[in-house]
Amino acid sequence: MFTEIVTLQLPEATDQESVLANFKLTAADWRDNPDLVRKHYLFDRERNVIGGVYLWRRRQDAEKWHGAQFRSQAKARYGAVPDIQIFETPIIIVNTV
Repeated sequence: MFTEIVTLQLPEATDQESVLANFKLTAADWRDNPDLVRKHYLFDRERNVIGGVYLWRRRQDAEKWHGAQFRSQAKARYGAVPDIQIFETPIIIVNTV
């Protein structure tokens, strides 16, 4: 498995409602993505940073879905190019409540 962390610095004037609206716009597409195992949306209001943590079965899936087209769409939607890091994930622990 591979964990990918994607972050973006938002423009100062970005409000929480527009961030959440954009998250909701993309959620269905990610839910239907056959290559994605899991996604967590991230939002740091104090630093004006958003992002996602993705779990993929293969590194090439992360690279495929977050290539040039994704970066261009993120720039158009949020006004910033995302920072992307990919890590091999040899162990996953899932605690249930």
